[in-house]
Amino acid sequence: MSYVKGENRQQIAMFPEIIDDYVAEDNPVRVIEAFVMSLDMSELGFERAHAPSLGRPAYDPRDLLKLYLYGYLNRIRSSRKLESEASRNLEVIWLISGLKPDFKTIADFRKDNKDAVKKVFKHFSVLCKEWGLYGQTLVAVDGSKFRASNSKKKNFSEKKLNRQLKYIDIKIDQYLNELEEGDQSEANTHKPSAAEINQHIQELKERKTKYEEMLETIKQNNVSEISLTDADARQMSTNNNGLDICYNVQTAVDGKHSMVVDYDVINNPTDLGQLNQMAKRAQNVFDTEEINVLADKGYYSGEDIKECEAAKMKTYVAKPKSSNATGNEDFYISKFQYDAISDHYICPAGHVLPFAYYRKEKGEIIGRAYHNHKACKTCTLREHCTTAERGRTVFRSIHQDLLDQVDKRTRENKELYTKRQMIVEHPFGTIKRSWGFSYFLTRGLNSVNAESGLAFLAYNITRAINILGVKEIVRRLQVA
Repeated sequence: MSYVKGENRQQIAMFPEIIDDYVAEDNPVRVIEAFVMSLDMSELGFERAHAPSLGRPAYDPRDLLKLYLYGYLNRIRSSRKLESEASRNLEVIWLISGLKPDFKTIADFRKDNKDAVKKVFKHFSVLCKEWGLYGQTLVAVDGSKFRASNSKKKNFSEKKLNRQLKYIDIKIDQYLNELEEGDQSEANTHKPSAAEINQHIQELKERKTKYEEMLETIKQNNVSEISLTDADARQMSTNNNGLDICYNVQTAVDGKHSMVVDYDVINNPTDLGQLNQMAKRAQNVFDTEEINVLADKGYYSGEDIKECEAAKMKTYVAKPKSSNATGNEDFYISKFQYDAISDHYICPAGHVLPFAYYRKEKGEIIGRAYHNHKACKTCTLREHCTTAERGRTVFRSIHQDLLDQVDKRTRENKELYTKRQMIVEHPFGTIKRSWGFSYFLTRGLNSVNAESGLAFLAYNITRAINILGVKEIVRRLQVA
């Protein structure tokens, strides 16, 4: 039997005569086409949304947006690779009608339309709501670290700068000692000449001056570190207790289909203070008040939870495991019993710790302190409880009553809370592991925010296609 034969390359018509025949009716690029053509580019704030009347004709921002969406849907983010795809990829040729923009035009489009790209994500979120793809009752909030375009070698903290300055001083002293030694070394051993040593000393002094200037900048601007390549990037802990220069990407994910409702990018390594921000973003998209919000212990903040509850959002947040200086779990703060009527604590040893003073931060009361130093002095279990010289002091947050309610609610709804991970980790797992988008190509907080918007938009489009199908989405977009 013969093999299956391909087409003859010398024949006149090897490809379909009509370019539309290149793309099947259920090809995802038809969703990109229908979605982008449904947008009001001027209202979204895209540059050159109207064709210029003078000068050289510009590319329609719709075509460049289509190209980027196709790239993110197909794991292609580089402007140079997108330029290549425009010349060889039949789907891209169909999508942008054979246009061949160069890589700089493609890159400039993303750079010049950061805010507009973020609005496109929000526009699709509204469509997802109208199409019933959001359940609008359950939202999970979480953050993940994405590597920035800045190496660790070009990130400097006060501690690192002081260490480098100390090292430079030592090296300069070594070179100066070598100059004093002169010709005392063995003849067959190569030693740098006086000119070479002076050159090394000059280079070290220049580095020292640069480091001292950065150290002064840190102190004057009250910042923790300086990144030379991407000024907004910060050193953060990543998986397996590693350290890298990253951004913290926050998401609010709906529980129905694990679709992203909204996102944000911050350069704060911790998630504290983000629960209310992200939950309210979801609340605004849904245009409803009463939603359930799930979050891990990184979001456990009394002030944040208070604001969520005041906005009629019911929170389920894991309580961080408390500890003490001795590390003995029998004497963790959770083992101290609070008596609300008498306003005192009873320690594991049975001693009463009465109210002592208010704890303040920046002039505002943040809690109450309780201690019984007299009892601590004679307590036989003291070494298991505290290492403090005067004895154990217990602090109670001003939001503790509310936190106790949330702790109780979370414990009693374990089945609901266990859904958190499967809901919120799905987008991050898909984008970082399956698509390989674990790092940013752009630099600056606003730029990486826009880049995140393209990634999450591609994720949501993919989910919508899997749920509704290409033809149904195109039909709905055309009707709208």
